Amino acid sequence: MREIEDEFEVKLGRIGNRRAKRAASYLRRVRQEAAKAGARARAGTSFTGGRIGRGHAQGAVLAGRGRSQGQRRVVIKARIVRIKSGDTGAVRAHLRYVQRDGVTREGEPGELYDASSDRADGKSFTERSAGDRHQFRFIVAPEDSAELADLKPFVRDLMRQMEQDLGTRLEWVAADHFNTGHPHTHIILRGKDDEGNDLVIARDYIAHGFRSRAAELITRELGPETEIEVARKLQQEITAERLTRLDRSILRDAPGGALELGALSGREPTWQAARIGRLRTLERMGLAEEAEPGRWRIDPELEPKLRRMGERGDIIKTMHREMAAAGVTRAASDYTIFDPERSAHRLVGRVVGEGFADELTERRYVVIDGVDGRTHYVEIGTLRANEEPPVRNTILELRARVAEPRAIDLTIAEIAARHGGIYSDRLHREFDPQASGEFVGSHVRRLEAMRREGIVSRLADGSWSAGQDYLDGALRYEKLQQSRKPVRVAVLSWQRLEDLPQAVGATWLDRKLVGKEPDELAPTGFGADLETALRGRRQWLIEQGLAREEGGQMRFARNMLETLETRELARTAADISARTGLEHVDVKAGSKIDGVYRRMLTLNSGRFAVIERSHEFALVPWRPVLERARGQLVTGQVGGEGISWSIGIKRGLGL
Repeated sequence: MREIEDEFEVKLGRIGNRRAKRAASYLRRVRQEAAKAGARARAGTSFTGGRIGRGHAQGAVLAGRGRSQGQRRVVIKARIVRIKSGDTGAVRAHLRYVQRDGVTREGEPGELYDASSDRADGKSFTERSAGDRHQFRFIVAPEDSAELADLKPFVRDLMRQMEQDLGTRLEWVAADHFNTGHPHTHIILRGKDDEGNDLVIARDYIAHGFRSRAAELITRELGPETEIEVARKLQQEITAERLTRLDRSILRDAPGGALELGALSGREPTWQAARIGRLRTLERMGLAEEAEPGRWRIDPELEPKLRRMGERGDIIKTMHREMAAAGVTRAASDYTIFDPERSAHRLVGRVVGEGFADELTERRYVVIDGVDGRTHYVEIGTLRANEEPPVRNTILELRARVAEPRAIDLTIAEIAARHGGIYSDRLHREFDPQASGEFVGSHVRRLEAMRREGIVSRLADGSWSAGQDYLDGALRYEKLQQSRKPVRVAVLSWQRLEDLPQAVGATWLDRKLVGKEPDELAPTGFGADLETALRGRRQWLIEQGLAREEGGQMRFARNMLETLETRELARTAADISARTGLEHVDVKAGSKIDGVYRRMLTLNSGRFAVIERSHEFALVPWRPVLERARGQLVTGQVGGEGISWSIGIKRGLGL
C-alpha cells in the first residue's frame, strides 16, 4: 500500500465557505475591538498634539491612574507665556508681582527661592531668560496647604520629580503666598532645557501628570485623608453656593438631565448620602426637581449657573475684606458688580482696594466707593509692563470700553484709501496742512501699537502699510484691547478727597465745579463726603478771590483753573530751585524743549515732568512714555494738543 502525503493547509472561516478572505491587519483588528468596547476610535488618525514634548508617557499613565482612595487634592493652574525677543519687561513685571507686599504670613513682601537657595536672584533669572522663546507659570495650591509649616520643601520635591519625568534639569524660581485663605505657590519655569534647547512639555503632563505628582507628594507629606476628613469636606460641599465635586458627579450620572438614584445603590454610603443632601440643596436653589421618589430632573444650565454663583460669592467676600481693611462701613445691600457689557454710564469714585481677580493671568480688580452711594467691584483687566496699578484713595473715572474704530482710525483709513493703502506723516500733512506735529504723532503711535499686534506693518521708508481694509483691522484691535481691558480708567485726582478743599492748584474739585458733566451725588457714603468737600472748596475759592456768590449762584473767575495751576507750579519750582540752585524757565506754546528727564512729580494740578538742562529746569505735563527715558536726553515740540517727545542719548547728570 502506497503512502500518500498531501500538504495540509489550514484555512480559518465558516464551514463550507469557499471564498478567500483577506486577513485584517493587526491595527485594524485592535481598532475594531476598541470600537466594540465603546472607545471613540476613528478610521483615520486620532492625533491631537497632546503627546508632543517631554513627559507625554508619564502624563498619559498618571491621567489613567485616577485619584486613589485617600489621596489629597491639589489645584494647579498653568500658563505658557510667549516672550518677545530681547524684551524681558513682562518677566520683570511678573516677578515684581509675586514678590509684592503683604503676601507672607507676617504681611511682608514675598521672597523668591529656587532649588538650592531660599533667596534667589530675580534680576539674574530675568537676564538669563532674555533669550527664551517662552516661559511656564504655575500656581500650585494643595487643598490642605494650611497644614504645612513651610511650602518650600514640598515645592522642591515637586520640581525634582518634574525633572525626572521630563528627563532634563529645570531652572525655576518660586514664591509662596499666604495672603488668601488657601496658601499657594507661584512657580516661574524657564522655557529652556539643560542643553539650551526650547523646553516643550506635553499637554498631557501639564494637564494631568504635574497635578498627579503634586497630589502624591502632599499625600505622602500629610498622610492619606481620613474618613473624618472626607466626611467633613463632603459636608461643606452639600450647602456650598458654587460648583462642587458632588455637582460634577451628579452631572456625570444624569445623561439628558435625568438622574435615577436607584441605579446608583452600589455607591459608598457616605458619598451617596452627600449626593442626596446636595440634591436637596439644589432643589432649594431651583436647580433640581424631584419628579418622583428617586428620580430627579437637573437644570441643563446647572454648571454655568453654579460657576457664576461661586464667582459672585468670591467677589462679595473680596469686597467685605477690602472695605474692612480700609475702615469704611457700607451696607452689603449696596454692593454691586460693574458689568461693562451692560453699564453704558460712567462710574466715578474713590479706590477702596485693589488686587488680582486672576493671579495667573494678572487680571486686576478695583473696589470703588462710588459717588452714587454704592460700592462697586470692577475688573479692569491686565496692565502693561510700564503701567501703574490703581492706588488706594485716588479718585477714578471708569467707562465701559466699546469695541469700535476711533476717530483717529477714520483719518488713517481715509488717507490710506487715497494712496493705495499707504499712510505716512508726510501724506497726513498733505491731507491736512493745519495738523500739528503732536496730532500727526498720535496717529503714528496708534499704528505702532497695532503693528505690535501684527495688524499693520511698517515699510522700510518709514511709511505704513495700513491696507484698504484698515477699519476692519482697527475693529479687531479694539476687540483685542476690550478683552484685555474691559474698562477705560482715568485718574481724576491722585490726592485724597480730604486734602483737596484747601489745596493749592487746579484740583478735581475745581474742574468739577466749572464742568458741564455733573454727577448725581448720593446723600450717603462717598457722595455725601464729596458734597461736603465741594462746599469747603467753594468757600476757599471765595477767600482766594477766585469766586463769588451772586443771587444764590457761584460765579468763578475767568481762567480760574489756569491761575490755580500757575500758582502751584510757581511754588513747586521755587522749592526745586532752593534745593538744587537751578533756575526755572517757562515753556511756551510753539517752543522747543530739550534736556534730561529726571523724575515725575504728582501735584494737585496733575502730574508733571522735571526736564533739566545745565543750569536750568522746566516743569511740563508728564506722559507715561517719558518713564522709559529717565536719565536720558529728551526733545519735545510744544503744540496745542501737548508735547511730542523724542528720546535721545543717556546722560549721567542727577537732580
